[in-house]
Amino acid sequence: MQRRMGYRDWRWLALWWHHFFLLWSTIDGQTRYSIPEELKQGSVVGNLAKDLGLGLSDIFDRKLHVASETGEQYFSVDAGKGELVVNDRIDREALCGQSTSCVLPLQVVLENPLNLHRIEVEIKDINDNSPSFHTKELSLKISESAAVGTRFPLESAEDSDVGSNSVKSYVLTKNDCFTLKMKEVEDGKTVPELVLEKPLDREKKAVHQLLLTALDGGNPVMSGTSEITITVLDVNDNFPVFDKNTYKVSLGENIAKDTFVIKITATDADEGPNAEVKFSFGSRTPDSVSSVFEINSLTGEIHLKGDLDYERATSYKIEITAKDKGLPEMESHCRLQIDVLDVNDNIPEIVLTSKPQPVREDAPSGTVVALLNARDADSDNNSKVTLQLPKGSHFTLKPSFSNNYALVTSGALDRERFSEYNIEITATDSGSPPLSSKKNIPVSISDVNDNPPVFSQPSYNVYLKENGVPGSILYSVSASDLDFGENAKISYSILDSKVQDVSVSSYVYINSDNGSIYSMHSFDYEKLKVFQIQVQAKDQGSPSLSSNATVHVFILDQNDNAPAVIYPSSAVLGSLSHQRMPRSAKAGHLVTKVTAVDADSGHNAWISYKLAEATDVSLFTVNLYTGEVRTKRAVSEQDDSSQRLLIEVKDDGEPVQSATVTVSILLEDGLHEPILDLRQKAAEPSKKTGRITLYLILSLASVSVLSLVTFFILAVKCMRNSRSSGSCCMRRTDCDDYKNPRNLQIQLNTDGPIKYVEVLGGDMMSQSQSFRSCMSPMSEYSDFTLIKPSSTTDFKEVISVLDASLPDSTWTFESQQVSNKPQQYLYFCNQISLYLYYWRHCSSLFLLDDLLPPPCSLKHRTHFHCKELDERG
Repeated sequence: MQRRMGYRDWRWLALWWHHFFLLWSTIDGQTRYSIPEELKQGSVVGNLAKDLGLGLSDIFDRKLHVASETGEQYFSVDAGKGELVVNDRIDREALCGQSTSCVLPLQVVLENPLNLHRIEVEIKDINDNSPSFHTKELSLKISESAAVGTRFPLESAEDSDVGSNSVKSYVLTKNDCFTLKMKEVEDGKTVPELVLEKPLDREKKAVHQLLLTALDGGNPVMSGTSEITITVLDVNDNFPVFDKNTYKVSLGENIAKDTFVIKITATDADEGPNAEVKFSFGSRTPDSVSSVFEINSLTGEIHLKGDLDYERATSYKIEITAKDKGLPEMESHCRLQIDVLDVNDNIPEIVLTSKPQPVREDAPSGTVVALLNARDADSDNNSKVTLQLPKGSHFTLKPSFSNNYALVTSGALDRERFSEYNIEITATDSGSPPLSSKKNIPVSISDVNDNPPVFSQPSYNVYLKENGVPGSILYSVSASDLDFGENAKISYSILDSKVQDVSVSSYVYINSDNGSIYSMHSFDYEKLKVFQIQVQAKDQGSPSLSSNATVHVFILDQNDNAPAVIYPSSAVLGSLSHQRMPRSAKAGHLVTKVTAVDADSGHNAWISYKLAEATDVSLFTVNLYTGEVRTKRAVSEQDDSSQRLLIEVKDDGEPVQSATVTVSILLEDGLHEPILDLRQKAAEPSKKTGRITLYLILSLASVSVLSLVTFFILAVKCMRNSRSSGSCCMRRTDCDDYKNPRNLQIQLNTDGPIKYVEVLGGDMMSQSQSFRSCMSPMSEYSDFTLIKPSSTTDFKEVISVLDASLPDSTWTFESQQVSNKPQQYLYFCNQISLYLYYWRHCSSLFLLDDLLPPPCSLKHRTHFHCKELDERG
């Protein structure tokens, strides 16, 4: 007894050290713990964070969690301490049955970035189950002729515990005839046998009551009992004998039902009924065997009754009993071992270890998307699984360990092309024939702000009537963004710029949400004809992206200005204009010329003259287009010496604007026409006038020659420059060089009876060349003269006056420096040249084509029509 106790102490000490080293050892980078079963919930298994080299903050930041491959969550992680604790009741017998080794594999998943660790928890057995007999009451019938030493096999007790906690010994109550001995069978197991020590005498004692007790090796010792009732029989003294003590057979798991398995044979030396043998499964045969196999009691043939499944049971060990029909019955036992062969009948399975997370579209190649595991319930080659992705996929599988894989990106992603991928993974085993399965993993692509807003068009043209209502909408621009969410939300703004030295924000404002542009006040075409707005569309991404578009706003003229009379000059001041005319004037005599201008443009600036009232309507007439006041007939002695004319000046706008001027004409005797006086004086011959005439002729010839030479030189230069610039009014460099602008200056002189227009070109700081057109209302001729350089005036101040004063209505220019508009500048030069030319030959000048919206196009063909030729020209 003392030796046995010492032996046990040594075993426990060795087992303790073994578990100690297993607790702290790692194999192939895997952490292993060892705990006893039935630990209380919340018991600490080990410091997981410390053993994995993690900080406590990593548990929260990287979302550490534990996944069990068995499906049951027996463990959890204490986030505050980083310890692996027991989460549920652990019953080693329910998990591993009679297996000596019980290990639970766990997977520790870390996210952000994804990482996987494998740990193992060994569940150690404790003595929490007592031995039990399948049959609590066992009946044996033994012939009285049984020889001393005959052994009768008894039922073995079963204990769910393993190792030292399993059944270790049996004890039989004291009696005179029987003793208990152990018999070692296969797999190192021992079964109790009842041994007859003395011959039985049925007449003395027909029934023996024994108590069989099974003891385990735990501490404290636990036990189970079975009552044995032995009935002593007479006569039949031979047992059936099997031809083999153990039968073995192998079956594929896919064989059909009712298939013949094996035939068991046994013989009995007795004769008659005592030799007739019937076969059956042992009394301890579980339902898992009897539901799959059946035995013919007469022939001993065994057939397949149910379905075989290698994954459920790899082998069956069946006890066969042979009994004769003697009195008493004699029986013997043998064992049948049926091994099940694996067949590739299980489809491989793909299990997601972690759910796929959204991936940024700018994620680099190799970014981990999800972790997964490949499983197959078959064995050997039938359980080897390979995973495959479709060709052309933007993802690939990176193997890890134990059939674990990481799904990673393999190329550039673009959310605007594919916002979500449905990745189909095919799992195929190595069986014959191979089996496969598919699993779809959805992966969403999160947006990155990589697309700037794009306007519907790069530039917009807006035509706005002047004198509009302040706050009215001018235009709505729109932009779109291919991104998503905040990255696609667009806000609109106007970039700061100058319009006539004033910030553009004082003219317009924009709705930042919908891109609608509103006016801050009404516009006056005579002050501002065109301006530009730079609109910016910016998204809400980080960093934000933007794009710009240009909005050209063209102000359209309205007839909001009445004609203004600039000659006679006294009419401007509101007083009468007094003119003198000789009574000797003939029909067609030019009395005066009324000149008016209109600040509008186009048709709104076309001016017509009409005689509204007159002292004598039959004496005077007013030219509709030129405003010239002439006599309709010769003046008679009966005409009043004081004539009063009311002349109405109207424009061609809608509605019509008009003004009136009153001209007072005094008829005087002895007043001669200047031209007749000149002719009379020229007719008087004298030496002095002859010399003056000679000098005048020589001077006129010299000036004519000089003028011809000058025009010839200018013509040659124009022909050379026209090849590149298309006009002799400005050089190519003037059009192209925006950094050194040329300024176009116009002067309108309205002082005195002589009217002239100056067109100036050149730098503002340099001496400018000017072409001056001189018109005299009192003269019957309209000539233009080349005059020396003169000082410049502000183009802004004079353009509106000039625009209205000229008969042509095509003066559509910006009231800004023309340096930034080379096309308008060139067009202006062309119109000035044409105006000066046709003014010489026409008493009226106007545009037949429809007015162009600004800015004027050089492709427009301008046509002039001479309504009335100058009779004396």
